[in-house]
Amino acid sequence: MSVFLEIDHVDKVFPLTGGGSYVALKNIELQIRQGEFVTLIGHSGCGKSTLLSIVAGLDQPSVGGVVLEGRQVTSPGPDRMMVFQNYSLLPWLTVEQNIALAVDKVLSHLPKGERKGIVEQNIDLVGLRPAAHRKPKELSGGMKQRVAIARALAIRPKMLLLDEPFGALDALTRGNLQEQLMRICEESQVTCLMVTHDVDEALLLSDRVVMLTNGPAAHIGQILEVPIPRPRRRMDVVKHPSYYALRNEMIYFLNQQKRDKKRKVKETVKVAIARNGLEKVNLDIGFIPLTDCAPLIIAKEKGFFQKHGLEDVTLHREPSWKAIAQGITEGRLDAAQMVAGMPLGLTLGMNGKVPLPVLTAMVLSRNGDAITISKKLYDRGVRSLEDFKQFITQTPGETHTLGIVHAASMQNLLLRYWLASAGIDPDRDVNLVTVPPPQMVAALEAGTLDGFCVGEPWNSRAVQEGLGIVLTTTHDLWTGHPEKVLGVREDWATQHPATHLALMKALLEACEYCDERRHREDMLTLLAKPEYVGADVSYIRPGFLDPYVYGSDRQPESILRFNQFHIDQTNCPQRVGALWILTQLARWEIIPAFPKNWIEILDRVRQVELYSEAARQVGYPGTEPNRNSFTLFDGVVFNPNDPIAYLKSLEIGHEVSVEEVLLDVPSESVKAA
Repeated sequence: MSVFLEIDHVDKVFPLTGGGSYVALKNIELQIRQGEFVTLIGHSGCGKSTLLSIVAGLDQPSVGGVVLEGRQVTSPGPDRMMVFQNYSLLPWLTVEQNIALAVDKVLSHLPKGERKGIVEQNIDLVGLRPAAHRKPKELSGGMKQRVAIARALAIRPKMLLLDEPFGALDALTRGNLQEQLMRICEESQVTCLMVTHDVDEALLLSDRVVMLTNGPAAHIGQILEVPIPRPRRRMDVVKHPSYYALRNEMIYFLNQQKRDKKRKVKETVKVAIARNGLEKVNLDIGFIPLTDCAPLIIAKEKGFFQKHGLEDVTLHREPSWKAIAQGITEGRLDAAQMVAGMPLGLTLGMNGKVPLPVLTAMVLSRNGDAITISKKLYDRGVRSLEDFKQFITQTPGETHTLGIVHAASMQNLLLRYWLASAGIDPDRDVNLVTVPPPQMVAALEAGTLDGFCVGEPWNSRAVQEGLGIVLTTTHDLWTGHPEKVLGVREDWATQHPATHLALMKALLEACEYCDERRHREDMLTLLAKPEYVGADVSYIRPGFLDPYVYGSDRQPESILRFNQFHIDQTNCPQRVGALWILTQLARWEIIPAFPKNWIEILDRVRQVELYSEAARQVGYPGTEPNRNSFTLFDGVVFNPNDPIAYLKSLEIGHEVSVEEVLLDVPSESVKAA
């Protein structure tokens, strides 16, 4: 079905008395089909009723908008009828007169007899014929709510909006009204959006359940499809094989949010302010010599750090990603350029380490890697992934060793995914070893590696020195994948909120600078300095500024987004991409299990709201991209609402357990790690 109602990246911000503001809703993006029944659930204060009021036109979004059948909603209208919890009946009018008042106002163009017929029809529809001439004071709560529903339906709205319509009713009355509402909606094919706190009610009535996270800045945490066929009867729903699994998933989501709210209250601390309104102005930041460390170099060399009050930033060229992780863990580094999966990996205790909560509030770069094989392997007939699969089969006595840079890197995860897509088990059919990026080419030349997946300029150096051939880029595998992120310890971010925000603002402006191609010639000279990348400019140019060279029969290509630093919401640490990373970390047992409370984990590690605030302060849009399903190069669909089913569908990988992960570990344990 086509989209009937679209909620398009809606934010709602309320001004506070005495200054400041409260962000109630953040980046709400939802599409509803005609005839669909969608329910909103979440804890009190998450903005459910606010969102319903925006759809009704009773309130206006601060950002974004609502579109109904191609027209923007800017005010209330008879095409959307709202049913409130408190009935809103006129006490001096009878049941018939309350309904007729709405019909006569909205359908005044119809003959009087036809309008009367519509009133009578809707009285019968809700079973109130015996009470048609009674006034509200003579009705029970359930009867009053039926009048409100009849009045709403009588004006023939395109959409019915229900704000906890049965919340004040006793269980028996509520159950009867739910059954009647289902029957009416199915007969009338009316589209419904309802707010409720009752998970059983949501399952009984809904086609989809939209679960909102806690406020402030509430967003859609998960959308649950309800695959129970219609027409529905209550007992049939309860007996459906999916019922308890769906119910438990909703309750688990609500419990996650309750626990997260308690954690945030506990973590509120007082911080000391140093100079420039910041808690700390001298920072030590780690990086690895790669082309995509450019934002850090530019922020330092072009004065963006100083512009935002960071008076003395020292960039530390680290020998490996392991050293980066150690520097953050030990507190030697305030912040660091990290491979995309490292904050999640450190937070969840990858490779048996003690968990250390680390967060990222911005992506520094996307794309930028390639898979290179040795010239020797190429000369033996390996021209493609399929050739490599055949070569492995034909050489059972040989060990084929491929280099990765870190277990939680996109280089590792995408290389594994690429191999597995051809039926190559990366843990059985090849030998994967961790090698620091600057050492990849030397290892290839020495013959200790048959290939590697790494960022530039090390692939291009292997090609130009006649040592390697690029088979594919990660841009080919997943265009726009997150590559490097800014990582800080969670406790550091809590103690230095203003400094963290200033650091992000400086890097956001540096990222925009990096994506302006007229700057890149000058940037090449800076990157090539010994204290930064320390490589010949000719190795850095391919992909960064010049056409990308593969070293094979494949012609050089101009890949404008080979290194992507700012455009198309590059810097947003979006949760959907992070969730895919989480599935792969679990798939290959880099983390102990896939977290059952993955929404809680992602909200804690990927700080989208903080990114949005930093972006807003430097004049950039801070919205998160749509939380849609997506595919990589092989066409397999990743559905962010059901990552566990996605994991189970992957044929090659470890047996994955799904467990709740609690992150609050004693600080002494973290320091000891």
